[in-house]
Amino acid sequence: MKKILLYLVVCAVGFGCGILGAGKKNVSIPDSSEVYVYLPTNANMLTLLETVHKSNVIIDFSSFESMARSEKFDKYYRPGKYRLTDGMTNKDLFRLFKSGKREEVKVSFNYARTLSILAGKLDGKLEADSASFMKFWTDTTQMKQLYGVKPVEIPAIFIPNTYNFYWNTDAKEFTDKMYKEYQKFWTEDRKSKATALGLSPVEVTVLASIVQSEQTKFSDEWPIIAKLYLNRLKKGMPLQADPTVIYAMSDFSITRVLERHLTYESPYNTYLHTGLPPGPIMITEAKCIDAVLNPDSNEFIYMCAKEDFSGRHNFTASYNEHLNNASKYQRALSKYEREKRNGH
Repeated sequence: MKKILLYLVVCAVGFGCGILGAGKKNVSIPDSSEVYVYLPTNANMLTLLETVHKSNVIIDFSSFESMARSEKFDKYYRPGKYRLTDGMTNKDLFRLFKSGKREEVKVSFNYARTLSILAGKLDGKLEADSASFMKFWTDTTQMKQLYGVKPVEIPAIFIPNTYNFYWNTDAKEFTDKMYKEYQKFWTEDRKSKATALGLSPVEVTVLASIVQSEQTKFSDEWPIIAKLYLNRLKKGMPLQADPTVIYAMSDFSITRVLERHLTYESPYNTYLHTGLPPGPIMITEAKCIDAVLNPDSNEFIYMCAKEDFSGRHNFTASYNEHLNNASKYQRALSKYEREKRNGH
């Protein structure tokens, strides 16, 4: 009987200490500091404990660990990004991790030349890594079933902007949201403008990707270039856009497209094939898509970089004027290269 009573007393003391530990301040954060922990998906107990420990704000980690094991922390926590606040107790921590009151993360991306570059931009911002994004995006069956796009059209569903996500968002959840944003972007007004141009929304994005690739510096030229290419399409002329050749060759180190590049066989080479390429040659900004939908009013057919190397272009509807513009640019370029060689 004495042994039983002693055991009960010990248990009661232990339970009381546990309760005190659970209700005692166990998080200390300096003034104005923000501390977050990122609890990964499907983590075991050891990983979770290590993650919390690395925050370096837990006062008595052994009490947190004891409670974590007794409460089976690894069975009920919700993965995500959590903000810790000064004065939190163990009980507060477990209540937070169980509640799923996660913090969102801002994910921003602008234009990107390829899906792999976009995946690289997302790497580190979300729990999913670049490999998991690429694995999902290259699953042709899923992409067709879920979003109704061909593999070459996938870049069209990404509209560059700043978006809020939970940190533990996976590749499918990310793409689901992007597709919803894509559907929101393509309003009835935009769709009707595309129809008036004789293009589908994806085709508009394909053309916009060429326009933005041609002019990366001055967006005020986008509507002009858009109309120039629309004029070419209407006449059945090849677009002859240098960026399509660079994309076709997958060599983005090319700064000047030469005669030998123009014969590279690819459906993306608009020197060899008329009409639009089968898919976008980059992930394009919304402003550029709108520039295609609201093109300038001109009859231009030709464009050539200005001889002042400003990054702007000379536009014309006359082939003879175009040859003159090209000659001026070539002379200026030759002079620049000659002076560079001579050290001027």
